[in-house]
Amino acid sequence: WKDGMRQTFTAWCNSHLRKAGTQIENIEEDFRDGLKLMLLLEVISGERLAKPERGKMRVHKISNVNKALDFIASKGVKLVSIGAEEIVDGNVKMTLGMIWTIILRFAIQDISVEETSAKEGLLLWCQRKTAPYKNVNIQNFHISWKDGLGFCALIHRHRPELIDYGKLRKDDPLTNLNTAFDVAEKYLDIPKMLDAEDIVGTARPDEKAIMTYVSSFYHAFSGAQKAETAANRICKVLAVNQENEQLMEDYEKLASDLLEWIRRTIPWLENRVPENTMHAMQQKLEDFRDYRRLHKPPKVQEKCQLEINFNTLQTKLRLSNRPAFMPSEGRMVSDINNAWGCLEQAEKGYEEWLLNEIRRLERLDHLAEKFRQKASIHEAWTDGKEAMLRQKDYETATLSEIKALLKKHEAFESDLAAHQDRVEQIAAIAQELNELDYYDSPSVNARCQKICDQWDNLGALTQKRREALERTEKLLETIDQLYLEYAKRAAPFNNWMEGAMEDLQDTFIVHTIEEIQGLTTAHEQFKATLPDADKERQAILGIHNEVSKIVQTYHVNMAGTNPYTTITPQEINGKWDDVRQLVPRRDQALTEEHARQQHNERLRKQFGAQANVIGPWIQTKMEDEQEIGRISIEMHGTLEDQLSHLRQYEKSIVNYKPKIDQLEGDHQLIQEALIFDNKHTNYTMEHIRVGWEQLLTTIARTINEVENQILTRDAKGISQEQMNEFRASFNHFDRDHSGTLGPEEFKACLISLGYDIGNDPQGEAEFARIMSIVDPNRLGVVTFQAFIDFMSRETADTDTADQVMASFKILAGDKNYITMDELRRELPPDQAEYCIARMAPYTGPDAVPGALDYMSFSTALYGESDL
Repeated sequence: WKDGMRQTFTAWCNSHLRKAGTQIENIEEDFRDGLKLMLLLEVISGERLAKPERGKMRVHKISNVNKALDFIASKGVKLVSIGAEEIVDGNVKMTLGMIWTIILRFAIQDISVEETSAKEGLLLWCQRKTAPYKNVNIQNFHISWKDGLGFCALIHRHRPELIDYGKLRKDDPLTNLNTAFDVAEKYLDIPKMLDAEDIVGTARPDEKAIMTYVSSFYHAFSGAQKAETAANRICKVLAVNQENEQLMEDYEKLASDLLEWIRRTIPWLENRVPENTMHAMQQKLEDFRDYRRLHKPPKVQEKCQLEINFNTLQTKLRLSNRPAFMPSEGRMVSDINNAWGCLEQAEKGYEEWLLNEIRRLERLDHLAEKFRQKASIHEAWTDGKEAMLRQKDYETATLSEIKALLKKHEAFESDLAAHQDRVEQIAAIAQELNELDYYDSPSVNARCQKICDQWDNLGALTQKRREALERTEKLLETIDQLYLEYAKRAAPFNNWMEGAMEDLQDTFIVHTIEEIQGLTTAHEQFKATLPDADKERQAILGIHNEVSKIVQTYHVNMAGTNPYTTITPQEINGKWDDVRQLVPRRDQALTEEHARQQHNERLRKQFGAQANVIGPWIQTKMEDEQEIGRISIEMHGTLEDQLSHLRQYEKSIVNYKPKIDQLEGDHQLIQEALIFDNKHTNYTMEHIRVGWEQLLTTIARTINEVENQILTRDAKGISQEQMNEFRASFNHFDRDHSGTLGPEEFKACLISLGYDIGNDPQGEAEFARIMSIVDPNRLGVVTFQAFIDFMSRETADTDTADQVMASFKILAGDKNYITMDELRRELPPDQAEYCIARMAPYTGPDAVPGALDYMSFSTALYGESDL
């Protein structure tokens, strides 16, 4: 490889040295005294070096070589491990390395094709020039050139008369290579730097030798590219302008659609008018779930994408020296954030209100049913009581009958007192229904009032009848003690049975295992009292049997039934049978409710187990939020590596989405089961949703920042080495790892990069000017993006209005105006028509019909005039 490189580099040096009337034969020997090396640098750079030493001593040679190396270093080239002593000593490796460095700097580095430079630019140039040749595929600077067709294609593309390309064969590389080398040497003044046999006989030709020889073709043909470069520059500028206009239109439409959706949604969320039925309120809750699950998430993504599009557009405008984009009134990002804040505020508490309303309606339905049940029982009991109390049967009764009537009335009063609790319960339930704003309160109040009025009337009638019986009692003293005893014991027992039946049929509502267990325990205690109650029943029936026995024994003339009570043994037995039948039904209802509560508890535990894993996972990722933000400035490697790392990180986060969806499903099951509390976790679905959405938004914004850095780097032509150097300097002075620099840290960073900023007034003024650029809002901090923007402006060239005008002038043949035919000939059709539609007519003294003013058009592209 050394012999091949020596041949190539020698030929390249001679192609330049012969302009000065000299040649070299042995590259390491002829450059040892430094004289021809300095002469070579003067020829290729066009500059004068320091005066060489003419002596032949070693120290003179070293001095000359050092002058040459210093001149190379002054051009921004870092010479690693290359010293003057090695060159003077004829070190082949060091000498070839030095010549390769010179070739890179003066023959290859300045090559620029479509925003790429040096090696990449030269490769792109070769690919573009050989693209029409189907049997040529240039992908590198070694094996892609072995068949010789690449060299022939370059010559034929620019000078088709020199080579009959159609007669070349891919299977004859030696002929192809020699043809290209001979034609280039004879007609293009490019010396023969390569050996055809070496290229064909080598598995991988030397890349440096190929690049050196190909760069000679680039420089030989570069003059023919002047018009093409000018057209490319205009196409690039117009393409940027067209893309930016499309981005602006897209932003306006997306912002308008999002604001309209928010405007329609907020009134719906602010509506707090409750429904009258459980079904209607549950439908409201289902509609809200659909909103959170189906309608809102896409809008969250649209909002995030809108901010990303806005930031990307502003970055592209800034990089292309265009004015900043100002959206229509009311469609700024801040306006959208304010509208979104109003939406969040309206949404806050809406779900809680829905659940509270459902609880309220559930409680109301339960109370209303309980009211109707108790009212029906009471109304059934009071039916006929007023008529009974108004009877005047005591007026024609015997003494015994009067006493019987008096005792019967006492039993009734006992029964009446026992029903006092039920009336109070009915009134209390009605009051609670009114306090809870029950929709059918008027009918409840009317029924309750009727019951209370009837109860007061019963009390008055009872008192009036007692007074009448007591007046008559003085005349009548006969009483049947057994009937009285029966009535006294039958009435409370009957009331107990009615209360038991009422309790056994009473509906219940519970939310926990503990509550249903409490009801079950109370029911078991009630069942434990049944044997004693049965004894009491048998005792009461025994009293009635004793009365019957006495009547039969003594042939007492008893007309009708027990005068002191209407409760018959058949009625007691019938109600007792009803109680015994209701007990197993109550057992079954409690068992079913216990199973339902066990199912609800399993749902709570299932949700809690997942939430206790997902919640901390999201919290951990959110605690790494600052670490995510600093990846763009602290991570080693290229920006593409950083972007790839962030996208992988984003993918790992998105892969967690099925677990969130599974938790959403469990949450829906819990809400459908009307489970309101969960002691197994402190996390709610709302907390997890908010954390998840914030995590995705943070990663998306960080990716956007890195993409903007790539745009900045590519637009400004910053090399990866420069970007790494900027990043290393920024990180060094970012002591607190906050991702920003304070004014003093930023100043120290600039000084470290070679900026001369003194502590005198002039230095302070210069630093204040720089701070106004990197911190226009005067926040007192400099972000890494602002730092990169400033350094890119300081170190890279950008398109300007003057450059675009100069390009148009080339296309116009050095005239002050350009015609439509010239635009259509030099530019792609869509961009030519774009210029024609926007260029004003040229009105100068040298104007011709149809002349267009490209100067005002160029300044308008950069916001320096109206387009």
